[in-house]
Amino acid sequence: MSQIFSFSGENDFYRRGVTYPNPKDVNLLLSLGSLVDCYFPPCKRSRVVAPSRYSAFEEKPVSIDVLPEECLFEIFRRLSGSQERTACASVSRHWLTLVTSIRQSELDVVPSSKTEDGEDCEGCLSRSLDGKKATDVRLAAIAVGTASRGGLGKLSIRGNDFTSKVSDLGLRSIARSCPSLRSVSLWNLSTITDNGLSEIAEGCSQLEKLDLNRCSMITDKGLVAIAKSCPNLTELTLETCLKIGDEGLQAVARSCPKLKSVSIKNCPLVRDQGIAALLSNTTSSLGKLKLQLLNVTDVSLAVVGHYGLSVTDLVLSGLSHVTEKGFWVMGNGVGLQKLNSLTITACQGVTDMGLESVGKGCPNMKMAVVSKCPLLSDNGLVSFAKASLSLESLQLVECHRVTQFGFFGSLLNCGTKLKAFSLVNCLGVRDLTTGLPASSHCIALRSLSIRNCPGFGDANLAALGKLCPLLEDVELYGLKGITESGFLHLLQNSLVKVNFSGCSNLTDRVISAISARNGWTLEVLNVDGCTQISDASLVAIAANCQILSDLDISKCAISDCGIQALASSDNLKLQILSMAGCSLVTDKSLPAIVRLGSTLLGLNLQQCRSISFSTVDFLVEQLYKCDILS
Repeated sequence: MSQIFSFSGENDFYRRGVTYPNPKDVNLLLSLGSLVDCYFPPCKRSRVVAPSRYSAFEEKPVSIDVLPEECLFEIFRRLSGSQERTACASVSRHWLTLVTSIRQSELDVVPSSKTEDGEDCEGCLSRSLDGKKATDVRLAAIAVGTASRGGLGKLSIRGNDFTSKVSDLGLRSIARSCPSLRSVSLWNLSTITDNGLSEIAEGCSQLEKLDLNRCSMITDKGLVAIAKSCPNLTELTLETCLKIGDEGLQAVARSCPKLKSVSIKNCPLVRDQGIAALLSNTTSSLGKLKLQLLNVTDVSLAVVGHYGLSVTDLVLSGLSHVTEKGFWVMGNGVGLQKLNSLTITACQGVTDMGLESVGKGCPNMKMAVVSKCPLLSDNGLVSFAKASLSLESLQLVECHRVTQFGFFGSLLNCGTKLKAFSLVNCLGVRDLTTGLPASSHCIALRSLSIRNCPGFGDANLAALGKLCPLLEDVELYGLKGITESGFLHLLQNSLVKVNFSGCSNLTDRVISAISARNGWTLEVLNVDGCTQISDASLVAIAANCQILSDLDISKCAISDCGIQALASSDNLKLQILSMAGCSLVTDKSLPAIVRLGSTLLGLNLQQCRSISFSTVDFLVEQLYKCDILS
């Protein structure tokens, strides 16, 4: 404060004035001496110059921050409710840190799980921090802010290995303020150690889901702490955690009897002992198991086949040390009776004998995906189809030893339940040169997908048209070897969903025939990249398709006339229209698009270079209920 006091109001300071008529009161309340200026309402304006030796008023106001942290801790601990503590935490980062250091068990009041509306909402809030937003300060703010609204139930933090600003201190704030936390996901956090995970374990005993991805500093010690303090853990995901191995998994297996789902990927220290402990101790609860890029051997698959009594979903991917023997033993273990879904990817041990054994050992399996298994041939695929009597969906990806004989052989021997078959990037498939038995039918198949199999031709489509008369969903993606005659073989089916993307030989005649034959059943039509499709196809669609809701004509030879034909139909009620890359569509189509927009929910105009920005802006304004991509 300056030595010169200048006042311009009605009140001023008078030197050596006596405020209280009784000098005794002055001595009791003021100990500043007789030379101190005292406030008194004056009768006139005055300017006062205070001597420099009176410095009592020159000192800065004393802040509460000068109190020891122990004192502040006790003050904050005794606040009447979570809203008051939140208000205090908003004052400074120092106070925020102190407030988040208080455990719920140390509060003098019992935390309420009621929201401001009086609803029971314990642990109902969810928060996610990504990239630069992931800091210790934000975590502390989340910890305090959610306490007054039912408590935090789910937390996801996705940081950056190089600029991560989340440390064990941030997790400690969450652990001490959010006892209702049930789900934690930590991604790309190289600064988090076992100490932070131990704080979560100690403070959040209700934890049910834990997802650790690229947390390079967390070891078995942190996972052991979770296992000991969180007996309700039901889901565990570990990916690229280079310091977590068998010891951590064994602790989880011993202490978490409710474990239902386990996913482990690229954890080099995880070996057979850890997998064996998980399966042997959770035989009555573990339903989903995913093992990817691990150094496990045939022993682990043997344990899965013997102890996987409750496993319904199994994924085995990139297990380079597993041989044919492992899959054979797993299939003959008679433990996978409840298996419903199986995915096998890039496993060298998948041979004809191994896959057949798996089919026999899983009598209730309904869905199977076999991908990147170079040793699987036609015999193995057909034997698997014969053994899997409950199979409803089969997908084959990049199995190049499988030919057209294996494909049709599996269709003929799959039983009466197979509803969906998918063939993707199988270069060994060629066009049929011999016919199929005339009496053969695959009466259950409803969905067929052939993607990027360049040898698949017209003869195969002709055989499929006779073999599968009840097909409804057909996807022929990138099949440049199919001509007009091949497509026409499918017309006898009551098609509901049709995807002919990238089939360069598709013509207007095919689309017109499909529209005329299946106009009352067709719901989805995708001809993206079919450059021979023109306005004639849209005229046929407008005239015949009564329930079509999703139409993709991207990169086709469509012009304004075709769009106007669609808009002129009184029966067509499109919800999704994509015409990306249609350079012949111009601003002249604006009235037609606006008319179509009465039912549209999605419109794709990307790379339509002849449509101006002003037209797009007008459409965005007029079709405010429609999601427009431009």
